[in-house]
Amino acid sequence: MTVPDSALDLLSGDAQTFVSKVWASRTHVHRADPDALVPLLSLDAVDTLLTSSAIRTPSIRLAQDGAVLPESAYTRGATLAGKPLTGLVDPRKALALFEGGATIVLQGLHRYWEPITRLVAELELELGHPCQANAYLTPPGAQGFAVHSDSHDVFVFQTAGSKQWEIHGPDGAEELLLEPGLSMYLPTGTPHAARAQDTVSLHVTVGINQLTWRGLVERSVADVLAAVPSDHLPAGYLDHPAGLADELARRLETVAARIRDVDATASVEAEVRRFLTSRSPRLAGGLHDVLAAGTIDDRTRLRRRPGHPCVLIPRGDRIDVLLGDRSIDVPGRLRPSLDEVRLRGELVPADLAQHLDAQSRLVLCRRLVREGLLEVVR
Repeated sequence: MTVPDSALDLLSGDAQTFVSKVWASRTHVHRADPDALVPLLSLDAVDTLLTSSAIRTPSIRLAQDGAVLPESAYTRGATLAGKPLTGLVDPRKALALFEGGATIVLQGLHRYWEPITRLVAELELELGHPCQANAYLTPPGAQGFAVHSDSHDVFVFQTAGSKQWEIHGPDGAEELLLEPGLSMYLPTGTPHAARAQDTVSLHVTVGINQLTWRGLVERSVADVLAAVPSDHLPAGYLDHPAGLADELARRLETVAARIRDVDATASVEAEVRRFLTSRSPRLAGGLHDVLAAGTIDDRTRLRRRPGHPCVLIPRGDRIDVLLGDRSIDVPGRLRPSLDEVRLRGELVPADLAQHLDAQSRLVLCRRLVREGLLEVVR
C-alpha cells in the first residue's frame, strides 16, 4: 500500500484551497479513489489487532448507545516472565460485546499500525501541527456515541461499510452518508453523531491538535516571565494599594521592554526545531536497514523515508539536521550533499560524487540510513 504524494490531497482534495478557505470554517467532503483509502485499515487488519496482537487498554475501548463500557467487561490479566500484565483485551469478550451492538474503538492507531503511522507523519509535515488517529468498528445498525463535539479538527474517512452522519451547524443538522472513498473534514467543536447502516462500518478519524498563536507567544516570552523575581508582595499593601500599583506598573514596564526585545525570528526557529525534533520515531523496516547499512555501496538504491523531514540549520561551521524525532550534528561541508538528499526522492551514493569522495559519501549515506532519514530500497 502506498500513500499519494500529498496526504492532505488524499484527505481533502486541493490542498491549497483547503488550507486557505476550508480549515476552521466549515465542513468539507472530498471523494478520493477508494483503493487509496481502504487499504489504510481493512477489516482483516482490525481482526488481527483485536484477536492476535495482545492489544491492551488504553489502545482500545468499547462504547454502546452513548456510553463507554467498563474495561473489566472486555479485558483480562496475564503474566509475562513472572510479571503481571493488565488491560489485555479478551477477544472473546470483545467480540461478544461487538455482536451485541458495541463499537470497538482503536485509539492512538498512528502509534502501532504502519499505514496510518505513515499517513499521520506526512500530514504532520504538511500542516505543521501534531496529528493522531483513531478507528471505529461499529456493527450493523448500531451507534457508539451520542451527539458530541471534539476539541480539535478532524478528518474522517470510511474504509468498510457505510455510516450515516448527523452534522450540526448554525443552520441546523444535515445528514451525510459516508462510504469508502469519501473523506470528511469537521472543524473544532462541530457537533456530530454517526450510525452504521446495513453492514459493519469501519472508519478512521485523524485529529489535528492545533498549535496556537497563544502557545507560540507563551513559549516566546517564557524566559522573560521566568526572570520576574518571585519576591513576596510587601506587607501592608492592603492599606496602601496605590503604592503596590506603582511598583507593579514599574515591573510591567520592565517586562514589556524585554518582550519588545524578543527576537521573533529566533522564536520561530525555536518553534520549528521543537516541532521537528519531538515527533515519535517512525522506523518501519528499520531492522532491515540496520542490517544492510554496513553493506551499502555506490550503487545501493536509497530512498527518503516517508514522513521524515530533513531541515538544515546552519550553526557556525556545523549544521544541525532536524529529523523529526531528534537532530544530528554534522560538519558544514556536508551541506551540498544534504541538499542533494533533500531534493531527491531516491538516490544512490554515487549521485553525491560531485560533492564527496567515495569513502565520505558511503559514510554519510550509511549514517543517514542508521538515523532513519534514508531507507534501503528492497
